[in-house]
Amino acid sequence: MRLPRRSILFLAIAALVVAVALAAAAPQAKAPAKGALKKVKIENTDPALRLKAFDGHMALKQASPFKDVRWRFIGPFDLSGRCTDVAVPAGSRTVFYAGAASGGIFKTVNAGTTWEPIFDNMPTMSIGDLAVAESDPSIVWAGTGEANIFRGSMAGLGVFKSTDAGKTWTHMGLEKTSTIARVVIHPKNPDIVYVAATGREWTHNPDRGVYKTTDGGQTWDKVLFVNERVGANDLVMDPSAPDTLYAATWNRIRRRWSDPRPGGEDGLYKTTDGGRTWTPINAGLPDTATTGRIGIDLCRTKPSTLYAYVDNHTPGAEPKPGEKDAYGRPKQRGIVGAEVYRSDDAGASWRKVSPGGMENFGGTYGWVFGQVRVDPNSPDTVYIMGLGLSKSTDGGKSFRNLYSEGLHGDHHGLWIDPNDSDHLINNNDGGVNISYDGGKTWRDFHDGIPSVQFYNVALDNSSPFYAYGSVQDQYSHRGLIPLQRPGAGGPAAGRRRFNAMARPKWELSPGGEGTLHAIDPDDPGTVYASSFYGRLERYEYQPDGTWTTKEIYPKAAEGEPAYRGQWLAATALSPHNSRVVYHGFQYLFRSMNRGETWERISPDLTYNDPAQQGQWPFAIPFATITAVDESPFKFGHIYAGTDDGRVWVTGNGGEAWTEITAGLPYNKHVWKIVASKYDPATVYVTLVGRHDDDFNPYVFKSVDRGKTWVSIAANIPGGPVNVVREDPKVKDILYAGTDTGVYVSRDGGGSWNVLGGNLPTSYVFDLAVHPRDNALVIATNGRGMWIVDDLGPVQNAAK
Repeated sequence: MRLPRRSILFLAIAALVVAVALAAAAPQAKAPAKGALKKVKIENTDPALRLKAFDGHMALKQASPFKDVRWRFIGPFDLSGRCTDVAVPAGSRTVFYAGAASGGIFKTVNAGTTWEPIFDNMPTMSIGDLAVAESDPSIVWAGTGEANIFRGSMAGLGVFKSTDAGKTWTHMGLEKTSTIARVVIHPKNPDIVYVAATGREWTHNPDRGVYKTTDGGQTWDKVLFVNERVGANDLVMDPSAPDTLYAATWNRIRRRWSDPRPGGEDGLYKTTDGGRTWTPINAGLPDTATTGRIGIDLCRTKPSTLYAYVDNHTPGAEPKPGEKDAYGRPKQRGIVGAEVYRSDDAGASWRKVSPGGMENFGGTYGWVFGQVRVDPNSPDTVYIMGLGLSKSTDGGKSFRNLYSEGLHGDHHGLWIDPNDSDHLINNNDGGVNISYDGGKTWRDFHDGIPSVQFYNVALDNSSPFYAYGSVQDQYSHRGLIPLQRPGAGGPAAGRRRFNAMARPKWELSPGGEGTLHAIDPDDPGTVYASSFYGRLERYEYQPDGTWTTKEIYPKAAEGEPAYRGQWLAATALSPHNSRVVYHGFQYLFRSMNRGETWERISPDLTYNDPAQQGQWPFAIPFATITAVDESPFKFGHIYAGTDDGRVWVTGNGGEAWTEITAGLPYNKHVWKIVASKYDPATVYVTLVGRHDDDFNPYVFKSVDRGKTWVSIAANIPGGPVNVVREDPKVKDILYAGTDTGVYVSRDGGGSWNVLGGNLPTSYVFDLAVHPRDNALVIATNGRGMWIVDDLGPVQNAAK
């Protein structure tokens, strides 16, 4: 039907009026004036400065007026955390060393009956690999910096050496390598050591490849180097000819929006002259343009037989309609995935031996795994590690999954006793397990190695209160925390000595492994938590001791792209009305009725740079809201921050937003925002730079609602600073959690002291103060939760 020109004009005007009205009604964002932001990104902190910062931390710890304040380990007690390696002295069946991804080193002398932490006051707690000299069991090497490059992996500071079986440690250099995948010691001469360094996780650097020392670590030579993107991720020595070594290299830079992508430079190398010359040995392996991480091992009694575990990213099968991935997202096209290749001519040629159908063994994130072990006494027995632990006894033609109760998934290492092939020690995302029957049954050490990796902590108002937190690869947990007042005694350094009344009790709680917890202050039986990537649910506790759950997160309209939600998507309850829920994707949403319905109260608050959106199958949600807080003085006075470094404020419930990023470091992940309880114009923000290999302390304060910012890092010697909180009783007292410990300020951030003298070096990701019970709880990423039962000594101390 043709309309008259007048009608067309009328409709056009009407449409314009509607559009203007809708635009006026939509949340408005006011960006800073042009040129107000100097977009200079800070990257790559000099490791020498990191070492100096740790020395400064230890000096402050020793001089602190609060060094007698005691931290108490509160668990969990039947849970461990990701471990990266196990090392055993030659011939021993009772002495083992275990390296945790972010919890340091633990040692047992009685086959795991008890464990002791032996690396607690070192400048890094991130362990990449361990090695014990075959010729001298008192010599132990630790390569620091987890090489698995999770988003939560921590950078190391080179290699450390002990000559007294772990009692003391000496730093032996290579601090610029950042992450170390393997340490290999000459079987006869312990002064000859090789290190496979993977390099910085997030940025390019030349300090990666294979290093060698011939003087016990006094000096090092880089003997294999590809380029500034390619590190050495595996290294194995022929024990019958120690000058023969095989190395795996890997193009392994990660981005905040993307898992590592194949770069065509991965591959295997061989030397027969102790590293002076290297030869590529890739004949028969897949095209490295589509391969990722490659693991390598040989049979000690037949060293001409080698196996390579290849993460092959050649595109695979298309998903079925409606199929979801492990995180509940629409499944993308698969990849070929895990493949096993064998060489029987010392690497001169390779042939694929693994069966088809292994695409799910490592999923699309085989870069986390890539470990293979060959039975030292049987060239046809081989183990591979991925989501599961699998064993082949026919040279890789078939594999069977090894499983028993207590054996966690996501495997990162395996030690096979050369004198007893049935004696195995495995390390995985749940800790360390041991088998004496070739993997048929397993014993765990969850209670002995407290390397639990918490992301956060939230406290409810129960009596006693519960502490909630999400744990890497182990869902969320909560502990009932009876207080232990002075005089009652308590455990030190993570040991489990409690009287019956003060021992916390832990259990699974609402939420997945990647979530914040928002707990109704008036009804502790109502908890808001996500499964993954912001998929928020409301949990309600029932009289029979169970939880009901309802999925409540806001969804995009049909035909629109799904909202972008971060691993720890921001969720908060209004301090004015606990029925009001705020939840962040790239937009901030508000519900006035406990999540039953939602309204979008902001535009996209991120930069949303198309160049920083990942591609299949490596994409990670990015450009999302990661922090939100509402002022307790006014409903609708809300602050929000993003993972790409933007900070905003609204004073009218989202009708209009003003960007307040000016004065803050550019493009850093906003970890926490805290609106002051004492002053309506004061707000705090912490930003982390670890995703740029930047370890500066970023903690800022504004007294004018974000118009201007002042750094209050003051004398905190190094970062990141993950969190800052106000004391609920004394206005100017602040608590800060950093990647080394906890600091306290009594002058509003003008100066800081280390809080407590017995806390090991810890990645303190979050902290919370219980206002009723006056207790401070911290969530560490690698050493579980700790508490100061009474903050009175801090609050009452003279300035």
